[in-house]
Amino acid sequence: MPATPPALFDQSLLRRRLERAARRDGFAGFLRDRAADDACDRLLTILRHFPLAVELGCRDRALIRALSSGPAGASIRTLIELDLVEAFARPAAPLGLVGDPERLPLADASVDLVVSLLVLQWTNDLVGALIQIRRILKPDGLFIGALFTGSTLTELRQVLLEAEAEVTGGASPRVAPFADGPDLAGLAQRAGLALPVVDIDRITVRYDHPLRLMADLRAMGETSVLRDHARRPLRRDVLARACQLYAERFSDPDGRIRATFEISTLTGWAPHPDQQQPLRPGSARTRLADALGVQEQTLRPDGSETVP
Repeated sequence: MPATPPALFDQSLLRRRLERAARRDGFAGFLRDRAADDACDRLLTILRHFPLAVELGCRDRALIRALSSGPAGASIRTLIELDLVEAFARPAAPLGLVGDPERLPLADASVDLVVSLLVLQWTNDLVGALIQIRRILKPDGLFIGALFTGSTLTELRQVLLEAEAEVTGGASPRVAPFADGPDLAGLAQRAGLALPVVDIDRITVRYDHPLRLMADLRAMGETSVLRDHARRPLRRDVLARACQLYAERFSDPDGRIRATFEISTLTGWAPHPDQQQPLRPGSARTRLADALGVQEQTLRPDGSETVP
């Protein structure tokens, strides 16, 4: 039996970071607001009702605000709000639950819709979390999940690595690696979700100083929870050099620095016999050349073309 790879993220540290963010005034939820509005736009294009929905990671309740202020809310009768920490779940009582996305405390085939906004990137087993989502969805139930992916915080990642290597002679990642957005469809299929689609939204946020970016990350509860990072605090001289590099390389003419956030939104369905199915190979009744209005060509074994 193959060994289980070591966990990348420290889940107890993640809980502490989220609890700290919940205690602060001014949760930095502008990216969650954007993801919530996008999820509502997607629901408006689906002409059906979802009697029971679950949000994984309710945090600042951006989704319920977006649903309450727009027409998409009419498609959901009941919304259960689940979060990893009790401080975020409590305001949703009696429909607030504390739970782990990798071990959902919900029955099989019990819900019609699952939405998750900027939460699942911190799971140690993303496919396992998607399997849990697939498990609780009723047949033909819908999943909408937004995750930080790919180029998120690429500028901060680069300057921290270079600054630490320059100041201390060695470095390890201090910004978490993120899954590639296009890969999410394949992960969804591995988890048993049907008809997966991924859309990618790249956002540039500007700040007057790198420390303001880091303050926002703390206010989101989104600072790194890498296990190796947790054992090695960031030195002040490394941070100062990283801020200097950031300003030199990623600032606009007005002096404000840029931070990239990439949000990939995955939609997928619990399988159902009535869903659209791919055609069997060879079952097409019209040639592609006829549809395109061109003359079909074939290749000889030597690579030269023939025209019928």
